[in-house]
Amino acid sequence: MKPNADVCVIIAAKNAADTIRRAIISALREPETAEVIVVDDGSSDGTSDVSQKADDGSGRLTIARFEVNRGPAAARNHAISISKAPVLAILDADDFFFPGRLGNLLSEKNWDFIADNIAFVDAETAEEAHLALQTFPAAPRVLTLGEFIAGNISKRGVRRGEIGFLKPLMRRDFLDAHHLRYQESLRLGEDYDLYARALTKGARYKIIHSCGYGAVVRGDSLSSSHRTIDLKRLYEADRTILAQTDLTPEARALIAEHEHHIRWRYELREFLDIKQQSGAKAALLHALGNPAAIPAIAFGIFSDKTERFRRQADAAPVALGGSGGLRYLLQPPSTAR
Repeated sequence: MKPNADVCVIIAAKNAADTIRRAIISALREPETAEVIVVDDGSSDGTSDVSQKADDGSGRLTIARFEVNRGPAAARNHAISISKAPVLAILDADDFFFPGRLGNLLSEKNWDFIADNIAFVDAETAEEAHLALQTFPAAPRVLTLGEFIAGNISKRGVRRGEIGFLKPLMRRDFLDAHHLRYQESLRLGEDYDLYARALTKGARYKIIHSCGYGAVVRGDSLSSSHRTIDLKRLYEADRTILAQTDLTPEARALIAEHEHHIRWRYELREFLDIKQQSGAKAALLHALGNPAAIPAIAFGIFSDKTERFRRQADAAPVALGGSGGLRYLLQPPSTAR
């Protein structure tokens, strides 16, 4: 590993040949990067070949490949298992680091997880995004479990800005001490689940408002869609956390709130799936046979029907297209609560 480098950058990639070169180059550009591990998760488009061509010759790039897609959680766990660096960073295959990101984060003290601001960037302007990047004071603060959970519950009519989008650096020694790894059954919310479990174990999760991570907004992103079963597995993951005997009453209430939110989304989606596949009568019979789901179904249908009467807002993170500006996940410190 490079002398005085501390960070392993992990990139799980599936069919990312169009974007992964930029991601790898941005990670290798950071002096603090000890390793970049790309896990090609069953790609069919030459992702591994493109990754290899992005190598800078420093010996820091490792490319592993799964012949069959196993999901980002499994890919990241594999990278953790073969890495050596004491600090781990997750970089999505269509995203990138702005120059100086790792040094800026590592200059902060007393953390187990640390994340900076995210700039949402249009795919068409990603290469020039650094020219529009604003400079914010770091204004470091520790994220509580309550803030984290609240930031992962989406609300109708509010621009989505979930704390779960943040990409923290993670100290390996904390993960190992508490036997924490990504839950490989999850294809949705695997980051949320890992961070929530860490926070219930007392992790110090620090955030700063200066921006070092560029998230490219793409309509065909794998994270922009999910299956109904993925929602079910996510609320079941919350139930696994709730089964811990050492949770504080506050933590238990917070996790239960998220479980309720995701479970209601699942119940509505399952009802709509049955209606689409088998008709309204089959969906109604399903609801009558599952009375506990009726409130979630009724509320979801009512909310959908009345959506047009409410003020519309963006449902997903979007860059400010057309003006060359960027949208940031965290508010500037002067306006942040």
